[in-house]
Order: sequence, then C-alpha cells, then structure tokens
Amino acid sequence: MRRSGPAGSAGDRHWRGSARLAVSCALLFCAMSVLVDWDAGSLTPLRALLWVTLSAAVCAVLLPPRVTAGPGWLAVRTPWRRQVIHTDALTAVRQYAGVSSHLVLRDAHGHRLELDPRILAANPLLWHELDTGVRRSLERGTLRLGADVMERLGHHIDVDTVQAVLRASGLS
Repeated sequence: MRRSGPAGSAGDRHWRGSARLAVSCALLFCAMSVLVDWDAGSLTPLRALLWVTLSAAVCAVLLPPRVTAGPGWLAVRTPWRRQVIHTDALTAVRQYAGVSSHLVLRDAHGHRLELDPRILAANPLLWHELDTGVRRSLERGTLRLGADVMERLGHHIDVDTVQAVLRASGLS
C-alpha cells in the first residue's frame, strides 16, 4: 500500500487517479470550448481567457479532497482549505446520510472535519489510523458522542473487506 505525505503518514491510494481524471475532464472541456468557439469564428483573446478560467473552475470542483492520516491526526485538503483534527482527542463523531453520506468529526481543540466514509472503506491504512485515534479518545474519555457511529462504520468496513477477499479468492 502506498504511503504519502509526511513520514509515517497514510494517504488515499485512489486520489492520484481521481485527480488525473478531474484534470483530464477540465482540459477536455477547455479544448472543446475553444475549438467550438474558434470554428464559429468568434474566438477572441478575452473569450479564450474565459474558457480557460471556466476550465480551471471545473477542475477545482471535480478535484477530490486529499485525505492523509498519521499517528493522532487526520487531514483533508481541498483546493480552498486544509482541515486537520486530532484523532486521539475526538469529542464527537456524526454521520449524515442522504445523497452524499459524510462523517463530521470534532476534536477537543475545536477543530472540525468532514469526510466521505467511502474513502476510509477504500483505504485500510487511513481507517486504521482513525480507528486507533478513536480508541485513544475513548480511553481518555474525550469521545462523548459517536462511538456507536464508529463501531457501525468499522463493522461495515470489515464486512466489505471480507466480501472482497472472498470474491478475490473465488469462494463467493
């Protein structure tokens, strides 16, 4: 499994592929827009700048958040900001369902982080770092809300992992 970020940290192993897809889509949008405008005979330097700017916006919207974790911390970086929490000092974990399910984690230092739980399911090292931090938070007594959420998520990840292993081995 690939590690990224500072020494000893784990990263989302699918991020590079997703980022490459986002950049490719934005470049394709830019090329198609400029070509259509050029073919129509209405391409000007100002319009070309507009297409490049819109393509950059498309890239920023499509670019997935980059998730990294290490002993006692979890970070999510987007094009606009970076959120970091101390996983060994969590106070609350909430999971919101709906069109896009997400976890909201809060730590004792007042930091807040939102995360798609599918990233944890797809990256065992990230899940391990978060789970280790949650266990430390429970031992220290800081995690007052959401231990059941983490237990359900851990069970779901374990079931998915077992099913994937059985499928890969041909036993399922």
